[in-house]
Amino acid sequence: MPKIFEYFGFIFYFYSNEHEPIHVHVLHGGKESIFDLIMMNGLLVDVVVREKRGAEPLSEKDKHTATAFIHKYHKNIIEKWIKFFVMKQAVRSTNIKKKL
Repeated sequence: MPKIFEYFGFIFYFYSNEHEPIHVHVLHGGKESIFDLIMMNGLLVDVVVREKRGAEPLSEKDKHTATAFIHKYHKNIIEKWIKFFVMKQAVRSTNIKKKL
């Protein structure tokens, strides 16, 4: 379960046996939601939030924060997805200390 980003208490991570579409799990305050990155012609066109079965979902405010983060860092998320799932290489977590 590689952690890919930390951002002011938000943890962004993949499970080790993921599937497409490219998505990231976001944990904050013991709550968790899943964010699908919807791509078209190599561009991010949408971020779709879905709930993780058995987990309390993020608050609307936290979903908004996570979505904004994903829009800003989507290229890094995709690079880490490819590195981990396609190239089978380890990925490092990045701690973002600058507010969006």
